Amino acid sequence: MAREWTRTVMTAAAAAASVSLLGAVPAVAATTTRHCVLNSETGVQKCSTGTARAALETQEAGQVVQGTFFDGPDYTGNSLTITGPELCKKDGWVNWQFDLGDDWKNKISSVQPWGDCWVWLYPEPNLGGDRDGPFKENTGNVGSFMNDRTQSIGFS
Repeated sequence: MAREWTRTVMTAAAAAASVSLLGAVPAVAATTTRHCVLNSETGVQKCSTGTARAALETQEAGQVVQGTFFDGPDYTGNSLTITGPELCKKDGWVNWQFDLGDDWKNKISSVQPWGDCWVWLYPEPNLGGDRDGPFKENTGNVGSFMNDRTQSIGFS
């Protein structure tokens, strides 16, 4: 019996030493970043778990990238790129609007406008509620007013 007890203690000590030398094994594997491209005219969304570039390669011909949105600050985390039929016009009006699906509602933290578009963020569907913007340049932090509150987007 004494011999079994000694063996158990030595095994436990060896295991503890291994953890201290090698570091603890993470309990959960890292999550995969998802990059999606959404055609605002058709509503078709294609996603990639590779790079954002891989997702953009699925973009349909003739579509213009109007904006890319990230769920993390400084363009990190999952991304959603929205395409439209043409460049935005600077005529004082929202040229295109898009209501976010449940998978993107209340998640946007950073914005990249494209296609001559200014981006407006709204806290309600159909461009409802107080808006924030226009975001005319890459914005790594949309600010506390609209961070994780956006439900619809206007492109002008």
